[in-house]
Amino acid sequence: MNIRAVVWDVDDTLFDYTTADREGMRGHLTAEGLLDGYGTPEQALDLWREITDRQWARYAAGEATFEDQRRDRVRVFLGREMTDDEADTWFRRYVGHYEAAWALFPDVLPVLDALAASHRHAVLSNSSIHVQDRKLRVLGVHDRFEAILCAAELGVSKPEPAAFLAACEALSLPPHEVAYVGDHPEIDGQGAADAGLLSVWIDRFGGTATVELPSGRHRIATLAELPAILGADTRFGARSTFG
Repeated sequence: MNIRAVVWDVDDTLFDYTTADREGMRGHLTAEGLLDGYGTPEQALDLWREITDRQWARYAAGEATFEDQRRDRVRVFLGREMTDDEADTWFRRYVGHYEAAWALFPDVLPVLDALAASHRHAVLSNSSIHVQDRKLRVLGVHDRFEAILCAAELGVSKPEPAAFLAACEALSLPPHEVAYVGDHPEIDGQGAADAGLLSVWIDRFGGTATVELPSGRHRIATLAELPAILGADTRFGARSTFG
C-alpha cells in the first residue's frame, strides 16, 4: 500500500459540528425567547438535529437546493409558513450563535502536523464551497489543503463514486493511492471504499460497535490512529525522548 494523499470530510471529522450546532441553537433559542416552547432544551436540540438530518437528505438526493434545505429546516422547526427572506433572516441569526461555538477537534492539528511532510491533503464535503471555505479559514487550517471540493459545486455528492473520484482527479492521483477520512459509515466509509480509496471511518461518538467492516474500510476512534493505518513514517504518538 502506497497512500500518497488524504482527503478529508469536514463536519464531525475535522470540525466539531455536533457541539457547535447544539450550542449555537441553544444560544439562539434563548436569545429568541423560544427555548421554553419545546419542552426541555434537549428536546429542542434533538428536534433541530432530526429536522436538519431529514432536510439534508433531501438536498443530498437532489430534491432541494442548498438554500432551500436551510429555509425548510427553519419552517419545519418553527411550524409555520415563512417567506424565503424571513427564513433566511432567522437562519442568519442562528448562524451568529453557531459560529461563536466553532472549534476543531483536539486531535486534528497534531495529525495534520504529523502527516504534513509525508502526505498531500484535500477536502471533499457534501456542503458548499461558500460554507466550507470560510469555515476552514476561520478555523485556521485552510492552507493545509491543496484542493477543497464540495457537492454543491461538483453537482454530485457522497456516497456517489464520482464525488470521490473528483477529489482524486484534483490531486492527479489514482484512487488506490488516496485515503478518505470521514465520520459517516455509509456516506463516507462505504462510499470511499466503493470508489476504490482506502476508507477510514472515524467513529468519534461510538457508533454501532458490531458493524462488520468490508474489505478496504478501517474504523478509528481518534485521528491519533490514522498514521499507523497509512503506514506514515512519523513520530506521531511516539514516547517522548525529552526529559
